[in-house]
Amino acid sequence: MAYEQLIVDRDGPVATLRMNNPDRLNALSRTLTAELIDALEGLASDADVRAVVLTGEGRGFCAGADLGALEAPYRRGERPDLGGFLRDGYNRLIPLLTDMPKPVVAAINGVAAGAGVSLALACDFRVASEASSFSLAFVKIGLIPDSGATVLLPRTIGSARSLQLALTGDRIDAAEALRIGLVTMVVPSDALASEATSLATRLAALPTAAMGMTKRLFRETATMDLRGALEREASAQAEAGATEDHLEGVLAFLEKRPPTFPGR
Repeated sequence: MAYEQLIVDRDGPVATLRMNNPDRLNALSRTLTAELIDALEGLASDADVRAVVLTGEGRGFCAGADLGALEAPYRRGERPDLGGFLRDGYNRLIPLLTDMPKPVVAAINGVAAGAGVSLALACDFRVASEASSFSLAFVKIGLIPDSGATVLLPRTIGSARSLQLALTGDRIDAAEALRIGLVTMVVPSDALASEATSLATRLAALPTAAMGMTKRLFRETATMDLRGALEREASAQAEAGATEDHLEGVLAFLEKRPPTFPGR
């Protein structure tokens, strides 16, 4: 399917989504948000896709909400329904990344601000270029972090550092993002695409079913006590043990050969 502000490339089991609104640093317009939702819904159920890369065209990864679309009502002194705006868009988009039953790699090529940080946090791995930067800019326009940032950021870097970034809106560079654990790795700008694709390709060769279950378990057990988590693990392990991936992994181990996981 052809999109207006999104480019979808396929290379074997890896699908790459490139946000294509570069003049606005890939700000999340209604069009781009809707296209991301449509593409991610399709990829989630596509058995031929076993890993996803999310990146941006141009100098930015994603500058957050496209406030330009709301300029007219603001200039009239009106207050847009931001709750409805979130429910119709980002609240549908973010779970498609966190709940994707296969690994998602964010290739952060430049500015990530506001909801753009949330978008990166919703991915499983964050590979950042040396030119990338991060800012929870919400406070600078009198808003609170949204798009899952109040949950995803503390889980990633801890509550104290998260609150500092949220209350100040300070911008941090790639080196600082790596130091505090916001990103997985930092690479030269000209190596970003190849490094992210290489990671996604390696992940695509692993047992997709088990990785999808692992992602789900990390979400579910975050609010459980130990006994509840142990029982949830037992149920999920029974499910994993019935997959073809598990059988292939065990046979490969016994036969002393590299496994070839079918992804189911």
